[in-house]
Amino acid sequence: MNEIFSRNILIDKIGLIGQKKLYNSKVLIAGLGGLGSGVIANLTSLGIGTLGLIDFDKIELSNLNRQFIHKYNDIGNLKTTSASNWIKSYNPKIKTYIYNTKLQNDDCYYIIKDYDIIVDCFDSYNSKFLLNKVAIKYNKILVHAGVSEFQGQITTIIPNITPCLNCIFENTNNLDNYNIKGIISPTINITAAIQANEVLKIILDLENTLKGKLLTFNLTNYKLKILNFEKNPNCLTCKSI
Repeated sequence: MNEIFSRNILIDKIGLIGQKKLYNSKVLIAGLGGLGSGVIANLTSLGIGTLGLIDFDKIELSNLNRQFIHKYNDIGNLKTTSASNWIKSYNPKIKTYIYNTKLQNDDCYYIIKDYDIIVDCFDSYNSKFLLNKVAIKYNKILVHAGVSEFQGQITTIIPNITPCLNCIFENTNNLDNYNIKGIISPTINITAAIQANEVLKIILDLENTLKGKLLTFNLTNYKLKILNFEKNPNCLTCKSI
């Protein structure tokens, strides 16, 4: 295993001790589409030892422009099965647990309880806010991201410490009531890579994470911003803890 991750280990901020921490970590990936594909590829190559995979969709032809761990021959198969097979083919020593389900608030604890970090790769904002609520309720670190066309956003949410998704975006009504928007693979890949890097930094307790910050970028003009946010004292999600 050390030879596979030798280039990781050469980095001072990782080293052999850090690589062992990564291998002993458990990360849950919620959504196995474009973001999920990129996050899986990055976390697998970083050497995260256990990956949980949540999705209930099957692979469609229109997925393949950005969901690169899924192949043409996988069309019609469950994304969880395809993702798990990709991970095993890349590195059979990484453990995977699949959950072919739609996340529900009242039945998710048995899924998330054993994981250190949850990575939000859902494409529905209703699902994202439900995941935010679940993470706050059960005191789990959440690395959120959202993408559309040429734009991406990422933040890390720590219950009781940082603002949650509802603190940042107070008006959550009808967020999913719009026509399907396009998305290009570079937007997905950059966003997923930043999410995976956040997971790395959290596990190794490195500085300058996106805790309490929202990173946004736009590939049409290459503008990148990092916005600081405070907890909303009136946030009903945070108050529910």
